[in-house]
Amino acid sequence: MKRGKSGNRLSDDDLALWRKVADRTEKLDLKSLFTPDVEVAPPTAPALKKMKSVLVGKPLGSPKAKPHSLVPSITDQVGAAPVQMDKKAFTKLKRGKLVPEGRIDLHGMTLDRAHPALTRFILSAHKSGKRLVLVITGKGKMRDDGGPIPVRHGVLRHQVPQWLSMAPLSQVVLQVSQAHVSHGGGGAYYVYLRRQR
Repeated sequence: MKRGKSGNRLSDDDLALWRKVADRTEKLDLKSLFTPDVEVAPPTAPALKKMKSVLVGKPLGSPKAKPHSLVPSITDQVGAAPVQMDKKAFTKLKRGKLVPEGRIDLHGMTLDRAHPALTRFILSAHKSGKRLVLVITGKGKMRDDGGPIPVRHGVLRHQVPQWLSMAPLSQVVLQVSQAHVSHGGGGAYYVYLRRQR
C-alpha cells in the first residue's frame, strides 16, 4: 500500500477510486502539443541574413541605435502645439529672424533651482513689456548606466515646457517653440509672451 501526504496509508476505497480515475485518463502526447498546425516556409536568404545580424548583434539600419519609447520626443511635443501667435511672426521666429529681448541660461542648474529662476525671469520679462525671450536649457548629458529604470536625457529640456504651461506662467506665455540653430537649437526655447493688459 502507498502512503498519503499525512503519512497514513491509503484505504482500500481510496486506492480503488484512484485506479478508476487512472484507467479513464488518456496519456498526453507532447509532440502533438508543440507541432504547429500551419506549415512554415523555410526563410529566404535575405531573411536569414537579417536574422543572423540580429543574433550577432550588428545594427541593421543606422549606426546609432535609438532607444524605443512610446512617448513622443520633446521636440515633437513642442512642435505639435497649436500656433497661438501671429502666423507671419511665428514663421520669422522659426527661421531665427526675430531677436530675443532677454535670455536666461538654466544650464547646469538643478530642478529645484531652475524652476524658481525661470518663474522670476518670465514674470519679470512680461512685467517689463518684453515679447520674446530665450530660455537656454542645454541638451543634457547621457547618464543612463543601462540599469532597469531608464534615466531621462536632458531633464531641464523636458521640464521647462511643462513649467511654462502651468500656472502662474501659463497666463503670460503665448507660445513656446524650439529655438533656431543660431540661438541654441535643441538646447533652447523661444518663449513668446502675451501683451500686458
